[in-house]
Amino acid sequence: MENNSHTIIGKISYTNSWPVFHNFHPSALKYPAEMVSEVPAILNQGMSRGTIHVGALSSFAYAEASDKLLLLPDLSVSADGPVRSIFLFSRVPLAQIGTGTIAVTNTSATSVNLLKILMEKAFGNKPEYISANPDLDAMMHQADACLLIGDHAIKASWQDQGYIVTDLAELWKEWTGLGMTFAVWAVNRKAAKDKPEAIAEIAEAFAESKLRGVSDLDPIVLAACSTIGGTKSYWEGYFRNLSYDFGERQQKGLNLYFRYAYEMGLLPQAVKMEIWSHKLLTRVKE
Repeated sequence: MENNSHTIIGKISYTNSWPVFHNFHPSALKYPAEMVSEVPAILNQGMSRGTIHVGALSSFAYAEASDKLLLLPDLSVSADGPVRSIFLFSRVPLAQIGTGTIAVTNTSATSVNLLKILMEKAFGNKPEYISANPDLDAMMHQADACLLIGDHAIKASWQDQGYIVTDLAELWKEWTGLGMTFAVWAVNRKAAKDKPEAIAEIAEAFAESKLRGVSDLDPIVLAACSTIGGTKSYWEGYFRNLSYDFGERQQKGLNLYFRYAYEMGLLPQAVKMEIWSHKLLTRVKE
């Protein structure tokens, strides 16, 4: 692919990634680029195939295609403790679920697999997982517990339904002592090799957008209030609680998650995380 052809950038719609995307404008880039917003499955497929060159994707989706992808430096959606948008609602404490039924949404492999790791490794439970639409009442009609993520989880957490509510990232922190990374930014290896200058510019623009987003959350908070509801102070606390960095600490937590996922057969191959660097591009082997 020539350097002058468009670079396709993938955007995930999750609210928690807004601070990185809010100040990112493809039209301001020197090398022509366009951003596509798609459902996660399409984005993941595109990143793996190389039809989407660079962008954000869930941690588990990255793991499944890690041999074709390089991570962009210092960008993630991570939580070092509660994440406040991934909740398990249950009637009994988690240790007592045993072989019960848990309803999960099929939209989030990262959270579902985090739940499976915690259930099996932290509690020794072997529950049955059933797929369901993200509706708390309907899910709890057919299961002993249910997993909600994102805006559905946030809205459900605003009402007290009398269930035990467990924040999975908080549980992961208590059990491992480490944080959990839910999304990463990556570049397709072929795109990194074919258009190094364009990718470097995009990586820099994302890093800048993140810094601006985190230092001025007001417009992002207002957008969340008008799109999802809730108060300004809720969303300020929500965004401030998250980390958008991907330093040694985040990498350590994610590495452990990938190791457990592989041990449990949730991932077909062990994941070796490789981080893209403009200087090292020539050394990246296909």
